[in-house]
Amino acid sequence: MSRPHQPPDTGAVTSRRTPVQLVSMVYGVVFLLVGALGFVPGVTTGFDTLTFAGHESSALLLGVFAVSVLHNLVHLLFGVAGLVLARTPAGARGFLIGGGVIYLVLWLYGLFIDHGSSANFVPVNAADNWLHLGLAVTMIAFGLALGRGLRRA
Repeated sequence: MSRPHQPPDTGAVTSRRTPVQLVSMVYGVVFLLVGALGFVPGVTTGFDTLTFAGHESSALLLGVFAVSVLHNLVHLLFGVAGLVLARTPAGARGFLIGGGVIYLVLWLYGLFIDHGSSANFVPVNAADNWLHLGLAVTMIAFGLALGRGLRRA
């Protein structure tokens, strides 16, 4: 039995979401949630030390992950990007792979900077580094695996 012909991805918004779009949406929602929770006292310990940027912030999301206002805003922007780009399969694939590459660079940044120096402007700690590596690997893997067969313009 032959498989039905699937039209090429034209970049148009579709009413039926593909797996790559759903995964992009999940990452988008999680990034939005994490970004918002970074501004909630109690969920973020040391909230009174939250700074805009820099290693001086002692605020920890869930008591583990170093955050600042800038860090939270980046998460919110990633969330919006994930949801907006999930409107098309190609956009979702681009978000996952591109976002994964950005997190890979952020992981390397976190490995090589002195966490107590002004170079740690995001800020990051060891827990963030492991999370960034996990995000990089999973986002790139999902983008590649679920985005296979999409027509590239």
